[in-house]
Amino acid sequence: MSQRTERVDELLRQEIGAILAREVADPRIGFATITSVETTQDLRHAKVWVSVIGQAAERDAAIAALRHAMPFVRHELGRRLRIRRIPDLHVHLDDTAERGTRILQLLAEIETGNVSDPDAPIAESLPTPVPRLGQPDDLPEEPPSAVRPPVPPRPRARRSSARPTSPRKPARSRKGQP
Repeated sequence: MSQRTERVDELLRQEIGAILAREVADPRIGFATITSVETTQDLRHAKVWVSVIGQAAERDAAIAALRHAMPFVRHELGRRLRIRRIPDLHVHLDDTAERGTRILQLLAEIETGNVSDPDAPIAESLPTPVPRLGQPDDLPEEPPSAVRPPVPPRPRARRSSARPTSPRKPARSRKGQP
């Protein structure tokens, strides 16, 4: 992938996210996040990867609502961006959060010794944070007194609004005139 397509992908991701957050008022979208955009080399098509928090039915409804909103989003991108071609936007569900949750669940089961059914549905789409328990081979923590306080920013010197004066150059004379 070239640097140009990477820049276009990132620009599209940011702008699509901004448009969905500010201008699309469909309640079915819920907690949707544009995780990445992948455009083809000719910029005719773009896969828009979306992560949605919620149960399977809520995710399906959000993806359907996003697919319905993409013509409007594409029109808004055409007004905002100065690129030759606005790609056709194809919405895909990004399930990396669910896969990560499943891996964390499996690791927790291995650690505790409880092995569940591998085909069991996942109860939640994102892991619930739990405090990490200390291990014997952990590095010792530094005491709070060893942490340096933040350094306040130095005040900037103010510039005067007046331009510095410089001596004027004498006017050039025309040919034949002193």
